[in-house]
Amino acid sequence: MNAIVEAAGIHLSFAETRVLSDINLAIAKGETFAVIGESGSGKTTLGRVLLMLQAPDEGSVLFHGEDITKLSGARLRRQRRRMQMIFQDPYASLNPRMTIGETLAEPLVVHGLENWVGAREKVAVALQMVGLEPAMAQRTPHAFSGGQRQRIAIARAVIAGPELVVADEPLSALDITVQGQIIDLFEKLRDAMGLTYVFISHDLPVVRHFAARAAVMLHGRIVEIGDPGVMFASPAHPYTRALLESVPVPDPEFERHKISRAARAPAPMSRAGQGGACPYVARCRHALSLCGEIMPPLKTVSPGWQAACWLLETSL
Repeated sequence: MNAIVEAAGIHLSFAETRVLSDINLAIAKGETFAVIGESGSGKTTLGRVLLMLQAPDEGSVLFHGEDITKLSGARLRRQRRRMQMIFQDPYASLNPRMTIGETLAEPLVVHGLENWVGAREKVAVALQMVGLEPAMAQRTPHAFSGGQRQRIAIARAVIAGPELVVADEPLSALDITVQGQIIDLFEKLRDAMGLTYVFISHDLPVVRHFAARAAVMLHGRIVEIGDPGVMFASPAHPYTRALLESVPVPDPEFERHKISRAARAPAPMSRAGQGGACPYVARCRHALSLCGEIMPPLKTVSPGWQAACWLLETSL
C-alpha cells in the first residue's frame, strides 16, 4: 500500500477518560476511508489526531512518512496546507462577519500562496468547482442555504490544494436530496484533484456507496475494518451487526421487533476498553467470560478484512 497517512499505537485520554485506545491504521493515497460508529465512539477525535489538530498522548501519525506528532511551528503549518478538515455544521463553520470571498481567500493568504488581491481569481475558480457562481463571493454566509454553505466549506478545504481531507459528518445537517448532491461533489473533486478522504459518518448506506474501506469504532477502539460492501454483507463483529440492524427499514413490524430487543439490552460501557475488556461486552448477546477480561486484538477474517472479537472462531 502506498500510504499517505499512517497511525500507529495512538492513545489519548481526556482527564481520566480514555477516548482513543491503540489505534493502528494506514490509508492509501487516493482512497476514501470511512470511520463509522455511534456518538461518542471517538470518530471525530481520531480525525483531529490524524491532522494534528489534537496531539495524542502516545503513538505516531506519519504523513508521507514524516511523524507530524513531532512537528511544531512553521514545519507543522507547512504540512497542514496539505491536510484540511470539513466540519459537521455548515452554519457554525463559516465566519458570519466575513464575505465568502474573504473566507476562501484566507487559506491562500495564511499559507503564503497568494495575497488578498491575487487570491480573487482562485476564489472564483473554487466557487465554480463546487457548483456556485463567482459573483457569490461578495455575499456573507447568511445569504446561503445549508447545502450551499457546505459547498463553500468544501471549497475552503480544497482551495489551497490539499492531498488529505477529513470530512466530519459533512452530510448530517443536510436534507436527503442535498446529501446526494454533496456526495457527487466529493466524488468529482476526488477524481479531479486526486484527493484522499477520511469520511467520518454514521450513515451506513452512504459509506457502503462512497468508501473503499471503513473502520468501525466503539469507545475509542477499532473493532472491525475492511471493505464496507463485504463487511456489511456479513459482519464479523457483533457491534457491526448491531449498527446495521439499527438502520431504519420500511417495515413497521420489523422496527417494533428491533425496539423491543434494544429495550432489553444492557446499557453500554462508558469507557474505552474498560478494565481491559472488549468495549462491547456489556451489550453482546454472545459474550464469553474471556471477553470481559481481555481486549481481543484485530484478527484477519480474510485479506484486507479484520475484526477484534474472540468469537471469530465460533458460530455467532
